[in-house]
Amino acid sequence: MAGRKRALEVVRSDDGEGRPSRRNRVNFFELAYQKIEELLVHCELKPGQFMTMLELQEITGFGRTPVHHAVNRLSADTLIVIRPRHGLHIAPIDLARERMLLALRRDMERFVVRLAADRASLSHRNQALHIERLLRERRASLTLDEFNSIDRRIDALVLEAAGEPFLVHTLRPLHTLYRRIGYIHHRFMPGQADLSGTIDHHLGILNAVANRRVEDAVKASDALIDYMGEMFNGMEVGIDPRLLDCSIEPLLGT
Repeated sequence: MAGRKRALEVVRSDDGEGRPSRRNRVNFFELAYQKIEELLVHCELKPGQFMTMLELQEITGFGRTPVHHAVNRLSADTLIVIRPRHGLHIAPIDLARERMLLALRRDMERFVVRLAADRASLSHRNQALHIERLLRERRASLTLDEFNSIDRRIDALVLEAAGEPFLVHTLRPLHTLYRRIGYIHHRFMPGQADLSGTIDHHLGILNAVANRRVEDAVKASDALIDYMGEMFNGMEVGIDPRLLDCSIEPLLGT
């Protein structure tokens, strides 16, 4: 009987009082963060939108504690503004600021991709080759949502291969900012739905990391940042400003 009791204790997924274990709670925190990040990138949480914590819980399907934890992280990432006693404000997109931060990302990405190409293990290299093969096979048919999911995998792989945890906390918010810019560019800018350009630039990084060609990886990273910088040229004059801040009143009441 005592042995059976011990066995039951080993497989419990809660803390004995019906609450999830700490490990499960951490997983929920991360899942809630990923879900809200996805909603931000795809503008389902519109820049400039005001909402309550309860509304965010209902949209994501997560409870108060995971959502609260995720919101605190996204607030530190400058993606959500917490208004005490007034709720949450999805931060509007400031194109001038994000264009300026692109210079910061360039320097950081050069550092990270150099480490990744130099340190990539056999597992990392195999993963890079697998993603590269998938992108080449699906290059003409990949949807924007599918590409964003793969892009998140690429970012995580490069950071893991670099092997410096500090860089994850620094670069992850920048990845989210520019993934959202890319989404708006390809979804809403006239004539910019084609993903082949951004796919090709990611292929360059993957191939260089997979083959541990450090200098080629750095050049491919710079080329991707240059490509992203070109997006701002058209968006600054061609994008509907309400996509950057939904609180802006429409022209002529339309």
